[in-house]
Amino acid sequence: MSESGNERRTAWYGWYLLLVAGMGGLLYGVDIGVISAALLYLGKTIDLTVAKTSVIVAAVLGGSMISSLIAGFFADWFGRKKMMIFSGLLFVLSILLIVSSHGFTLLFIGRLLQGLSGGVIAVVIPLYLAECLSAGKRGRGTAIFQFLITFGVVVSSVVGWLYIQHAVAATAAAHGNTLLIRAAEDHAWRGMFLSVIYPGVCFFIGAFFLSESPRWLFHKGRIEEAYRVCRRSLPEDEVRAEMAQMQELAAASKLRAETFGQGSLLQRKYVLPFVLACIVLAFTQASGINSILSYLVIILKQAGMSPAHAGQGDVLVKLLHCVITVVAIPLVDRRGRKFLLTLGTGGMILSLLAIAFLFRGIEAHHSDVRAQVESAISGNRLTISAASLRTWSNSVQGPVALTVLYSYGGGNKGASIASSESEALTLEPDARHKSAPLVIHQAVLGPVPAENMAWLAAFCLAVFVACHSIGPGVVVWLTLSELMPTRIRSVGMGIALVLNQGVSTLIAGVFLSVVSRYGYHVMFACCAACTVIYFITAAFYLPETKGKSLEEIERSFERP
Repeated sequence: MSESGNERRTAWYGWYLLLVAGMGGLLYGVDIGVISAALLYLGKTIDLTVAKTSVIVAAVLGGSMISSLIAGFFADWFGRKKMMIFSGLLFVLSILLIVSSHGFTLLFIGRLLQGLSGGVIAVVIPLYLAECLSAGKRGRGTAIFQFLITFGVVVSSVVGWLYIQHAVAATAAAHGNTLLIRAAEDHAWRGMFLSVIYPGVCFFIGAFFLSESPRWLFHKGRIEEAYRVCRRSLPEDEVRAEMAQMQELAAASKLRAETFGQGSLLQRKYVLPFVLACIVLAFTQASGINSILSYLVIILKQAGMSPAHAGQGDVLVKLLHCVITVVAIPLVDRRGRKFLLTLGTGGMILSLLAIAFLFRGIEAHHSDVRAQVESAISGNRLTISAASLRTWSNSVQGPVALTVLYSYGGGNKGASIASSESEALTLEPDARHKSAPLVIHQAVLGPVPAENMAWLAAFCLAVFVACHSIGPGVVVWLTLSELMPTRIRSVGMGIALVLNQGVSTLIAGVFLSVVSRYGYHVMFACCAACTVIYFITAAFYLPETKGKSLEEIERSFERP
């Protein structure tokens, strides 16, 4: 083959590698984003308490945490390529389970499998990209992976908004027919999930045609095969440089092993990068990014938006997330990882404090009306008309809304009604809890925020997401794969990602409970406090890795 033909083949495969690996990022974004709009209808067609709803949201993050722990081990054992194929298969199976579910158990298992797929993707694809791309392209390649994560969030958000529009139209056309309304709501959330199965199928099939990681092949002693794989994706001069780097590090490791043994994993060159990676990964999620994206429609609705406008706001915020990621991609190799992390986390702190301040202003006017609600219970049944809310809030001008946290012998459930609505709020036991008494745990009445206040909250959330996109969003996966030394890279990435997903799961699991009991402003203030720690780590302790090979980064941690 001619030299120009070889260059075209190399360029084509390089783009194909980025496309398939990026498709995995899209699936990870879908995992995070698809539940946001579905929450509007999920609890209306499946019996879910507040706790079960939180579990359904957190199941993806919990499954990701579990698979993150073991994905590194299996990636070292079976190879990066096989684990990517496996993650695609898990994703497709998870969607089929979710769409066919009619109760909590099957829905939970499907969401858990979806999370297991995402955890494998989060570990293996950044690892695969770091080991396949040269030092000059690694930052851009991994940033493309992050871009497609955000694009996956946008795709799921747009799909959710379209199905919300369809459900609103179908509900209006039903003219109060309960069966037709429930069918429209059921179709809405199932359609949201089913529509995202197609990129999963594409990723699953596309991964079969990728080559294995050359560094994994080299580590397994398959040096000739590693050379052929490098030639498939890199120009000849870069192939020689990459092979020389691998051989140099292998020779140095062999010499150290012969002279000093393998050495303790507690050495500075292993412990310091591992601790830094763990802090970066844990506090990326402690900022609340995944929970905010997952509950974004609910947050905007609480801030005063209608369901249709909340769906629009959800799309706009997540579209901005995607656009800013595109802007940030070339900055990764131009301005460096440390600068972007410092800039991004600083902006996140300011925007989180602004959101907390806004919700504090909204929630400061809430009043406890539990006694009035309990007095309205009759025959273990509660009915409150929208008009009666005005008699409880003579001091409040404009429309008001009542939010009730209640239970019938099982877990807590939530219900709400605004004074502008035409239908009454009715609470009654289902067939399984007919004899259980109605218990009102919390009843809060407050003014409905003005629409302009809701859009101001959406703006602050958009700034938060944009700052995350330009900082942690495009840097965190690259930082993780670059900081870890070769000897502990797979396992270390897995452990660090367990912390990442563990924190994410914890926040998603307690989010609804915290905001129900203490208000949204408390949740956002806590996220801001955690992001301060992230900012300090990025600004003062994280080394710059721009333009360095993996072997150079590893050697830098050996210095005093």
